[in-house]
Amino acid sequence: MSDAVTFELEAPPEVANWRPLVQWILAVPHLIIAQVLGYVSSALSVISFFAVLFTEKIPEGIYNFQVMVLRYRARVTMYAGFTHETYPKFEFAMSRTEPGGDPVRLAVGAPTGWKRTNAFNFILAIPHYIVLCVFGIGAFVLWVVNFFGILFTGKWNQGHRDFIVKVQRYQNVVMAYAMMLRNDYPAFGLS
Repeated sequence: MSDAVTFELEAPPEVANWRPLVQWILAVPHLIIAQVLGYVSSALSVISFFAVLFTEKIPEGIYNFQVMVLRYRARVTMYAGFTHETYPKFEFAMSRTEPGGDPVRLAVGAPTGWKRTNAFNFILAIPHYIVLCVFGIGAFVLWVVNFFGILFTGKWNQGHRDFIVKVQRYQNVVMAYAMMLRNDYPAFGLS
């Protein structure tokens, strides 16, 4: 299995007109949990750094937990951003494969092998962080535009939503690289 990151959103572009007003509020419990998981993930990233540096591998449990955190954050972000109507489950399947059951799907394939240099992926990803900032600003603007569009039409602009999904996919690919969940350097841009 390659170390590719897959990220998909399978949901119709129609969203109830009222959802942009309150859906982010409904996501607050998930946002709190995602924040706590993020703290744990940061601590495990330090452990992963030393594990890769000294043993050239990440323990399976830590790897699967990090994938679960990425998946959970992706699901919560896309729900809070009213890209679909399905309330995320409080589900914490520690698996690198997608367990299903949500319109947002994220999986990370297993790397074929780490090198000691992979411990510094978070530094090597700095150019990607800069590109992500630019794309992120564009995605935020489109989210705001569609906030008002959905209030009146009940439907996402398909091109805008596709762009936002691509930005989220790119972000997850970069984050997986920075977290040492993949060892090949990500390509720049949206795919």
